[in-house]
Amino acid sequence: MAKSENQKLKILYVLDILRDLTDAENGITMQKILSELEKRGISADRKSVYNDIFLLREYYGADIEMNKSSGAPAYYLMSREFEIPELRLLIDAVGSSRFITQKKSTQLIKKLKSLAGQKSSASLHSQVVLTDRIKTMNESIYYNVDAVSEAINTDKMLSFKYFEWTPSLQKQLKKEGERYLVSPLALCWDNQNYYMIAVQDNTLKHYRVDKMLSLEISENKREPFEKFDAQSYTGSVFGMYGGRLQKVTLCFKNHLAGAVIDRFGTDVMLLKSKDDFTVTLNLSVSPQFFAWLSGFGNDAFIKAPEAVKNEYKAYILNILENY
Repeated sequence: MAKSENQKLKILYVLDILRDLTDAENGITMQKILSELEKRGISADRKSVYNDIFLLREYYGADIEMNKSSGAPAYYLMSREFEIPELRLLIDAVGSSRFITQKKSTQLIKKLKSLAGQKSSASLHSQVVLTDRIKTMNESIYYNVDAVSEAINTDKMLSFKYFEWTPSLQKQLKKEGERYLVSPLALCWDNQNYYMIAVQDNTLKHYRVDKMLSLEISENKREPFEKFDAQSYTGSVFGMYGGRLQKVTLCFKNHLAGAVIDRFGTDVMLLKSKDDFTVTLNLSVSPQFFAWLSGFGNDAFIKAPEAVKNEYKAYILNILENY
C-alpha cells in the first residue's frame, strides 16, 4: 500500500466521503472512493479501503451497506446521527426563531444541512424561507446565552447593561447606562424570544437576552432564593410580563378546551358542564394576561376573585376610552 503523510487519517477520510457523498438511496463505487482519497492527498489500494470499511462497520458501528444489484458494487451510508425529518424540523426551528439573527440562521442551517450529505441536503434547501421573517439584530446573543448559562452553572451573579429600542430605531440604555447586577435562575424561550429569569432583591425579574449588553460574570455568589420551578413559573406568566401570582378561576366555552390545554398543559383540572368548563390556576395577573383572555371574547370570563374581575373590567374600559 502506498504511503503518505496523511495515511493514518485514511479511515477518517473514508467515513467523511461516505457521509458527504452517500445516503440510503445514493451510493458510491470503490473507484470513486479511491479518487476522492486521492484528492485529499492519500494514495490507497482497494484492499486497504475494504479493510477500513470493515472496521468502520464492525467496530465503529457505522451503518454501511454494499449493493451489487446494478453495475459496479456501490457503498451506502444507510443511517446517520440525524435523519432527514429530524433535520427538517431543526432547520425550520432555526429559520423561524426570532432570537437568532439572519446571519446566524444562515450559518446554522448550512451546518445542519451538511449533516445530511450532499445529495439529501439539496432537498432540505427548499424547505425553509428566511426572508421577511422578523429576526433579532443583536449578533452577540450566542455569547449572551453562554454567559448566562455559565453564571447559573457556577452559582455566580451576572452583571450587564440593558437597552430598549427608540422610535428612531436607536438603542437606548436603561438606567442611564448603569449596570444591572442580578442572580440568574433560568433561561426560557417564550413567544419566540429568549429570556433570562433572575432574582434581584428577592424579586423575580425577566430580561430579553438579545437586549443585554456587555455581560460579565461576577465573583459574587448568587442571591439565595426559595425553591424555583422554571416550568411551573413560566406556565403562570404571560409574555414574560411580571405580575402578582394569584389563584384565578376562569370559565371557557367547551370549544376552547384545546386552547387552554395548549397554554397550561394536560395536568390542569377542567370542571366540565354541558356548554362550558372552569379551571382554577395560579396566574401572574398582568395586562398581558388580560389581553390573552380578551382574545376569546364572550367565550371566556373570570369567575373569581372579584378583585381580578374588577381589574379586568378596568382594563377593557381603559382601552375603550381611545374609541
